[in-house]
Amino acid sequence: QVQLVESGGGLVQPGGSLRLSCAASGNIFSIYRTGWYRQAPGKQRELVAAITNDGSTNYVDSVKGRVTISRDNAKNTVYLQMNSLKPEDTAVYYCNVKGRTYGAGTFDSWGQGTQVTVSS
Repeated sequence: QVQLVESGGGLVQPGGSLRLSCAASGNIFSIYRTGWYRQAPGKQRELVAAITNDGSTNYVDSVKGRVTISRDNAKNTVYLQMNSLKPEDTAVYYCNVKGRTYGAGTFDSWGQGTQVTVSS
């Protein structure tokens, strides 16, 4: 079983920055993809950014140039650095981790979500 713990959300003024963290623990042999998603009230969950085991990244167009996804493999932790935040970035942010467990199984785990509110 794999557990995810997210942190770093909060209230920030427009133009401010936040860094979200997603730490994975448990029966992890390898991680091949981590994604950050967000869901605003009344809207569908959308992918914000993702990083794969070869370091490839992709971003939704609305955050390109403002958001960076990175990872610390030794800590099984992925970060989402968000700069120049806008009110439309307000949402609950979730991390999703896919990988393999010891014993040749696979996992696809979600974090509990962390609220990001951008408001003056």
